[in-house]
Amino acid sequence: MAGQVRVQSWVAGEEASRAQAVRVVLDHAGKRNAMSRAMWRQLRSVFEDLQRQPGLRCIVLQGEGEAFCAGGDISEYAGFRFAPESLAAFHEGEVWPALNAMLQCDVPLVAAIDGACMGAGVELASCCDTRLAADTAQFGAPIAKLGFPMAHKEAALVLSQVGPAKTRQMLLEAAVFSAEQMLASGFLSQVHPAQDLQAQLERSVARICGLAPQAARMTKQLLRALAEGDAQAPVLQQPYAYADSAEHREGIAAFVAKRAAQF
Repeated sequence: MAGQVRVQSWVAGEEASRAQAVRVVLDHAGKRNAMSRAMWRQLRSVFEDLQRQPGLRCIVLQGEGEAFCAGGDISEYAGFRFAPESLAAFHEGEVWPALNAMLQCDVPLVAAIDGACMGAGVELASCCDTRLAADTAQFGAPIAKLGFPMAHKEAALVLSQVGPAKTRQMLLEAAVFSAEQMLASGFLSQVHPAQDLQAQLERSVARICGLAPQAARMTKQLLRALAEGDAQAPVLQQPYAYADSAEHREGIAAFVAKRAAQF
């Protein structure tokens, strides 16, 4: 089996969050959830579909079992890596479109990382807004051991999130870092004992689902436009279009009335 990317209903936490959040699960049994070509294609389709779901407030990305994602499925590599055309088709036609679908998704995205987060796993985590990890998680991109560099768009993504020092060590030294080291570098938002990760994740999801969903989407659009220097983005062309929105009115009214906002 070439692995799969599954979408599951969010069943933990507060009742209100259950219909507003989903889990995207990386599942490749026996390979620590290494990404196969089929999984990259599935991932793109999953996120393009989730982007179109208006009631969705939070997406959680997790690996099945004891690993987040151990990298790419190396057993497939001999079939396409040794010709520039087929290698380009893989990175430009499968990997980057999947990562870009995550980056273009306006729904808040939380990575819950346990175990190995290597290569493709670091790339996937780099697409997320919030990254929670177990204290046992490990991070790296030791592809120098396999004799090739990281694809340029993927390297730019990792560099922007991991930072220059750690990225260079990952790629040039095949260095592997602990969760605490990645927290100190700013890549991770939180680190918790492995047994507490799920409970902390549930709290984060509940907080996100309790906030204004359209404001969250506009925030993601704004941050993306600023990062890309896209002055023509609608969120920058009409930055105050939300003024008369129901969310805006409810948030202000709830604050004044000293009650919880109902978004």
